[in-house]
Amino acid sequence: MCGYVELENGEKPIEGLKQLNFDDLIGDFSAPITEKCYPAFGGDAQRNIPIIILEQGRLKKVYATWWFDCYQDGEQIIVGSRTTFNARNLASPFWQHALHNQRGILLATGLGESKIVGKTKQQFYFSSARAFCLGVLYKKFANGQYSAAIITRDAHLKFEPYHDKAFPLFLPLQPEFARVWLTPKQTIDKQINQLLAHPLLYPELQVQRVKTFKNKETLHSFNPVTLHSDT
Repeated sequence: MCGYVELENGEKPIEGLKQLNFDDLIGDFSAPITEKCYPAFGGDAQRNIPIIILEQGRLKKVYATWWFDCYQDGEQIIVGSRTTFNARNLASPFWQHALHNQRGILLATGLGESKIVGKTKQQFYFSSARAFCLGVLYKKFANGQYSAAIITRDAHLKFEPYHDKAFPLFLPLQPEFARVWLTPKQTIDKQINQLLAHPLLYPELQVQRVKTFKNKETLHSFNPVTLHSDT
């Protein structure tokens, strides 16, 4: 599960955009940026994530309700009852159209995970000095609004001490892969299938145990940990 994501850049531009050759989007991610995002629990369709998509051949930044199972009611988006802020079982017909046709990228500098230890829910904040990419699936409604889910895979060895049920799908900061990822295709590219089957940790992450993700007040009983990239 990925239940919190954050994008903060202070006064600096998002370096990953240039690395991905997404120069057209630099204005959309201009400084300063502070995005603190939570899933749309409680039916709050205003809880969204900023994602990058390829629409009609052009890169575009849109805000999507962080809950894939939504439906349109006039000019509003209504959050459905199915828990879908993460996309896990991608073999399910529920995800197949989006997996082939509506893949997006979420830029982030931090994310939150949790783990039940005994009777205590422990929360962990992962941060990176540079923006990293997460894979998302999205859908677009006739009124021009969007909903989305972050893709997760099976647990990763480095994440298991902090969350042992799932692992967010990190994407490489490579322009060639990014274009393949964003481009709809009836047959999913081998590079994508390889990453889905064997997900990797691309960024270097600092791990802190926190009381809440919002304030990130650290617990000094936990020694900070560095998770190094798999690449």
